[in-house]
Amino acid sequence: MNQLFKRRRDRLHRFQDLTKKDKGLKVSKPIDEMAIEVCPQCKQAIHSKELALNLYVCPLCEAHFSLSAHDRILSLVDPKSFKELWAKAKSNGINKFPDYEDKLIKYQDATHLNEAVVCGTAKIAKIKIALAVMDNRFMMGSMGQIVGEKITRLIEYANFHKLPLIIFTASGGARMQEGILSLMQMAKTSAALARFSENNGFYCTVLTHPTTGGVSASFAMLGDIILAEPKALVGFAGRRVIEKTVKEQLPDDFQTSEFLLDKGFIDRIVHRKDLRQTLTDLLLLHQEPQS
Repeated sequence: MNQLFKRRRDRLHRFQDLTKKDKGLKVSKPIDEMAIEVCPQCKQAIHSKELALNLYVCPLCEAHFSLSAHDRILSLVDPKSFKELWAKAKSNGINKFPDYEDKLIKYQDATHLNEAVVCGTAKIAKIKIALAVMDNRFMMGSMGQIVGEKITRLIEYANFHKLPLIIFTASGGARMQEGILSLMQMAKTSAALARFSENNGFYCTVLTHPTTGGVSASFAMLGDIILAEPKALVGFAGRRVIEKTVKEQLPDDFQTSEFLLDKGFIDRIVHRKDLRQTLTDLLLLHQEPQS
């Protein structure tokens, strides 16, 4: 464990000296020129076009709106470089939880995804990576057996092909409809990451709003470098549960990315406009030396 923390500390010291630049990438979501969206933080009305051109960050208060998995991927990777893996994988409604299959179908129709994570390979600054992006539009990004299986397969794929691994988290936690099978994914993904780390693979996580429950207690917090977007909710149990348990009033910024950075749980908070360049710098830093 001491060697792991030393490796992360040394990497972070070198990483902090690198510069970050805005690549000005645009997202793919269709834009209604007349549509207006209200910022959940400052409550101001913003034209959807302006919001999209600003990578779905409020131009007034810089609140970071949620991004779909595909829009997130488009904003980060080199054009036409993403190749999806296991896109057709989906749950068969195991455990026969009441109305679960109907709920899955509803979310599949609404999001055009089969599950709450999109996995594949891509290139950032011409560097090939293994990439997973969770989508909280699909049952709040909850982790069931398919989410855990896809992420585990991606880790193993990155291990076999010696690719750097980047995972964007956005989740309410384990999926209760799948019971113990959902909780098993925590151990499965963590074990795969242990093997990946033993082979000196580079793993970076980016925590987005929200990252909670079983996801935060497993692969989300196991990165060699852990980044987060501003003011993202990151934690395990809910605030009220903790306050009732410890019988204390928690700080206003408790379980925010800023709070976690202050306590040393994450390495850096990165504005969305700087994220591509930051990941580029990290990938260049951790490339294998050319013989």
